[in-house]
Amino acid sequence: MEYLLTIHGALPNLNDYIAAERTNRHKGAKMKADSGNIVAVAIRQYLRGVRIEKPVFMEYTWVESSRRRDKDNISSFGRKVIQDALVSTGVLKDDGWKHVVGFSDRFEVDKENPRIEVIIKEV
Repeated sequence: MEYLLTIHGALPNLNDYIAAERTNRHKGAKMKADSGNIVAVAIRQYLRGVRIEKPVFMEYTWVESSRRRDKDNISSFGRKVIQDALVSTGVLKDDGWKHVVGFSDRFEVDKENPRIEVIIKEV
């Protein structure tokens, strides 16, 4: 089985998160929580009622509005937030080695429609 999750817009990147943590640990925690809430809204919209029992492979497509942000900074924080939200909403049991066997990242640019597309494939 395969599922598509689309998160409209962009999440903060790793550099944003590190800067927030260095300013004040509460600011970093709030950034992660706010990002998780954005993802949870998308999960409720696109994956309502989905509960995945099998291990999954996740294909991320990061569609940015420009090439300004480094790819590794975009995906590092984003994957963490997305996978944590999938667990907290009950779509995935866990995001450890038994449940997420791997993932891939692709990057594109679309000035008019930045977004994150995640294909979740049961394996």
